[in-house]
Amino acid sequence: MTKPVRTEAELIAMARLELKAHLDCPDGIAISVLRDGASWEFRATAGDATVASPGYPECVAMLVQIGDHLSKQYDVS
Repeated sequence: MTKPVRTEAELIAMARLELKAHLDCPDGIAISVLRDGASWEFRATAGDATVASPGYPECVAMLVQIGDHLSKQYDVS
């Protein structure tokens, strides 16, 4: 059985919604989709000021969990 396919933009939007529902993340976090063969994961990048902001590590950790969950449900186009 194949998984439904979503675009990178759709997956990133889904991740941002879930992050917003669970945590108060600092502004300035860029999320990208990193592909590795048939699998994929989210990658977070940010400037030094954002990285130093309270809550940044928790947001990145939550993003990893969200990516793990979504990658089991969706393929990326």
